[in-house]
Amino acid sequence: MANTKSAAKRARQTERRTLVNRRSLTAVKNQLKTVRDALKGDNKETAKAAAERFVSTIDKAVKAGRIHRNAASRHKSRLNIALAKKA
Repeated sequence: MANTKSAAKRARQTERRTLVNRRSLTAVKNQLKTVRDALKGDNKETAKAAAERFVSTIDKAVKAGRIHRNAASRHKSRLNIALAKKA
């Protein structure tokens, strides 16, 4: 329990930010699973479409500061390598 007004406010802010961050990171993880499943399948077009959605989602997370830009870059690079192997 917060002892001061400012500590109570910070606790409320942290609670709200945690929910927003969790929503964003969950979206990234779900998109990543979708892309990996699409890569296991036979259809390259489906995998490519899923990859585009994933890149968009992860770029938004980076822009908001929820994922480090190098981590996002690594994911995108490995995804592009996997797509190239699919061809």
